Amino acid sequence: MTQKWLHLPKWLPWPEGQRLSAVIQEAGTGAVLMLVELDHEALERIKATGRLHYYDPQRRKVVAKGEASGHFQEVEEIRLNCRGDQLLLKVRPAGGACELGYQSCFFRRLGPDGWEIADPKVFDPAEVYPEIAFSH
Repeated sequence: MTQKWLHLPKWLPWPEGQRLSAVIQEAGTGAVLMLVELDHEALERIKATGRLHYYDPQRRKVVAKGEASGHFQEVEEIRLNCRGDQLLLKVRPAGGACELGYQSCFFRRLGPDGWEIADPKVFDPAEVYPEIAFSH
């Protein structure tokens, strides 16, 4: 267990659904990387490892960010919003956050002609995730 997160998750007010939304932000640049859900188990794993873990609704389980890609995210800071129902985690990423190859999952922006790619890819998803067929 890392001493830094000794009081996780005891100090969090738990909502009815037992999950909190969390914005994942790059500590150095302030870039928003992901939006995830955290449950009690994910917070216990963050407490034990210092790395981001989150609840993956598609797999219906808690996963470590980077367990397939090696793009782990070290948690530097955790903040709670004013209502006590959302978190902001500032992380130090070791690679891109998006499974499609981008630094951030928020790589699209709305332009005058519709959605456009706003950021360059930082890795080839076919090399990092050869077992996944990318259809989106």
